[in-house]
Amino acid sequence: MHKTNRRTEKLYERGLQLITRSKKKMKQKLVKIIDKILLRKRSLIETVNDELKNICQIEHSRHRSVWNFLVNLFAGLI
Repeated sequence: MHKTNRRTEKLYERGLQLITRSKKKMKQKLVKIIDKILLRKRSLIETVNDELKNICQIEHSRHRSVWNFLVNLFAGLI
């Protein structure tokens, strides 16, 4: 099993679904219509998130705990 498949399975066990575009050599899978729409809107979603981070001055740093992440997030929102 490939590393990516293992990671995808671990995320799925935690209730997260990883959705990516299929490449030419990949097996074709059925994808829900809402997932296709979100894939098309991905660049817009990332742009909006980036603008919000810049406006709120939230810096992405590698947080070692959930609490540090939340403190950074709330400090940017205040």
